[in-house]
Amino acid sequence: MPRSLKNPQTLIALAFIFPAAAVLIIGLVVPLFNAIQLSFHEWSMGTPWDSKTFIGLDSYARLIKDEAVLQSLWVTLRYAFWILVIEMVLGIALALLLEKPIRGAAVFRTIFILPLMVSPVAVGLIWRYLYDGRIGIINYFLERIGEAVPFLQNIGFTRHVFLGDPNLALAALIVTDIWQWTPFIFIIILAGLQSVSAEVMEASVIDGANWWQQTVLVKLPMIRSIILVTLLLRLIDVFRALEVIYTMTFGGPGLSTQVLSLHIYKTAFTAQQLGYASTIAILLMGIILVFSVVVLIYQNPLKERSDF
Repeated sequence: MPRSLKNPQTLIALAFIFPAAAVLIIGLVVPLFNAIQLSFHEWSMGTPWDSKTFIGLDSYARLIKDEAVLQSLWVTLRYAFWILVIEMVLGIALALLLEKPIRGAAVFRTIFILPLMVSPVAVGLIWRYLYDGRIGIINYFLERIGEAVPFLQNIGFTRHVFLGDPNLALAALIVTDIWQWTPFIFIIILAGLQSVSAEVMEASVIDGANWWQQTVLVKLPMIRSIILVTLLLRLIDVFRALEVIYTMTFGGPGLSTQVLSLHIYKTAFTAQQLGYASTIAILLMGIILVFSVVVLIYQNPLKERSDF
């Protein structure tokens, strides 16, 4: 038995953790086992489970050749890349700006976290109306600015059907997600920055470091594990995003905004191909697992806090 497990405090901690861990394992392992089992069968919802047909690896062979899956995967990767890059940059920048106590900082922080309190379906409906080509306020302001400064009309300051244009719909969804989830990154990074030792910062000032050097060479490296955890949480969440996209575009126009999670939903509940939907879900889980392992291999953010 490892020496750490002989410690009474460790045993007490494990006793408290075990019930939650057991529920979590059951909640993960059982659905995962069912999904894997279902991926080898052909079955439609509403029919008896005994009526399922064993098809072996046919679903996996179909998955490799399915252009709709490849298209959805490409949309998902683009969607995730821009969201993660922009949200991380904005979240860290806002945390750095509001790190020190300034007049009105509490008000700004409250305003920034308000989008997190809105349900995803409500967010989708709100932004769907904001983007509306006839009554949307975004188009209203674009048109008014274009009328006031005519040459700006040549660079897009006119009315647009954002959610009906294949070239603009995905960008509109990305902006919506940035509005809702940047505050999440902001809050976590801000908490990390406020935990940085004041003595370390004073020492860097004595060494002659300016604000930029303090930020890049001292502050951010000290909270690197927090940044990685935040990135990992957002990465997992972005890849399984569904509600906002479902509400705003339902994957359209065409397949321009159909991410992999929405394709799984349509395959399962519209096409009634639950076995094939499970196969696509396993693909999505594998992609998330690969990206998560890469982040953890780069640097395990919990390594420094582990006593085992």
